[in-house]
Amino acid sequence: MSETNTLSETDPEKRAQVPELPKATDSDVNSRIGAEPGVDPYLVQLDPEDDPKRMAAWRKWVAVLVISWASLCATFASSVASFTEAGLAQDLHTSHEVTILSISLYVLGLGVGPLFVGPLSELYGRNIIYRTSYILFFAFTWPTAFPPHIAVFLVFRFITGLCGAAFLSVAGGSVSDLFDNAHVATPMAVYTITPFIGPVVGPLIGGFIVQNTDWRWCYRILLIWQFAQTISLFLVVPETYMPVILKRKAKRLRKSTGDEKWYAPIERQEYKLVRMILNSCRTPFELLIYDRMALLLDIWSALLLGILYLAFQAFPIIFEGVHGFDVQQTGLSFLGIGLGMILSLCAQPFWNSVFRRETIKHNGNAPPEARLIMAQMGAILAPLGLYIMAFTTYKQVHWIAPIIGSIPFGSGVYYIFTGVFTYLVTAYRPIAASAMAANSAVRSSFAAVFPLFAGAMYHRLGTVGATALLAGLLTLMAPLPFIFYRIGARLRATSRFAARP
Repeated sequence: MSETNTLSETDPEKRAQVPELPKATDSDVNSRIGAEPGVDPYLVQLDPEDDPKRMAAWRKWVAVLVISWASLCATFASSVASFTEAGLAQDLHTSHEVTILSISLYVLGLGVGPLFVGPLSELYGRNIIYRTSYILFFAFTWPTAFPPHIAVFLVFRFITGLCGAAFLSVAGGSVSDLFDNAHVATPMAVYTITPFIGPVVGPLIGGFIVQNTDWRWCYRILLIWQFAQTISLFLVVPETYMPVILKRKAKRLRKSTGDEKWYAPIERQEYKLVRMILNSCRTPFELLIYDRMALLLDIWSALLLGILYLAFQAFPIIFEGVHGFDVQQTGLSFLGIGLGMILSLCAQPFWNSVFRRETIKHNGNAPPEARLIMAQMGAILAPLGLYIMAFTTYKQVHWIAPIIGSIPFGSGVYYIFTGVFTYLVTAYRPIAASAMAANSAVRSSFAAVFPLFAGAMYHRLGTVGATALLAGLLTLMAPLPFIFYRIGARLRATSRFAARP
């Protein structure tokens, strides 16, 4: 991520800081005496002890790690299902094609959920969304762990996807609430990688479980993880959303002083939840219809995520069918993708320095297009990795070769997503939340559909032809970050949504 991630700018609060008012005996009460002219003395102000950015560093990092772990769990649940398909088909008397829907419907829920939880978080804060969504996530996973029928299983897979979506849309705001722009890059990078490490961890653990015990234990392990995660969310993650912090402070002041005049800004603003949700649903699709740059970047990242989820069907064909792996060994074959992502994360200090140079080059105000430099590296690595995989899937080639090829693919995944995400929230700053919601909707649609045709494509084209086709599609999209780096400012100048140069 970049040095100045702007996910916090999607929040409606713009904290106009007023000089701190004199304190009464109660340290929480701002005195009405001495307020600046024109400033309502009953308007609750943010004191240093209320500011989440002033928390101890270790507390902030614990909160970030818990939120990131929750995000990893939500996406882990999407891919672990890929190794339960055979047992699910046998025990619930259905076909393999139907069981693939357990991935597709869950991912679809992850894509739809942000359209609803985003507006809710603006009204009620981050914490209540985290806690409620994870309690529901935990509760609705039970029917998937003990399904009486395939229809029940699939319905609740979609519902659990909806519940897990909060950590793909709201959590980035919490990270930026906790750290200022000078220090947000590293914690944001740690959070950003977890939604993409999760789908890789799913097969690793799922293959081990299915190889040694019953497929239902994949969901039972998930239940244990969700329970522990829910407890940690209650214990260590504070509220970080500034309007809600001020609202709670105003409520505390009214109670302690008996004066009902104290208020927070959010209490004087009129919010209509239905209208907010409708706007949350409408604006992303308007962006896709009227802004070609956003559409192309969203399709590029969607194609990449679709290929990542297609791998859950393709890797068993490659490694079990060609190289004779068992289920557990096939799960371990995903280590290459995960290693590539982790290596890319370790390079974050280098990319931070690149962005600092761009900032200096542009007199302290780097354009959004500077965020695409990282995506340019990903545009080269991702198709390169797939080409290596494609032409090393022959039986006579050692099985380690395609796994090595998956390492640059994993690195490319991280670089592309990080570059595109940071570009969208900076280039489309006025509607950053909608820009990310549009990207999420398109990505999830591709990720839901690609696994459904993976088996037919690989059996028709073979492992070499099918993987090379995917590499070719990514190659066609590779020029995008280079083109938009050069002409992005000109395109933004004519866009009805983007921030002006």
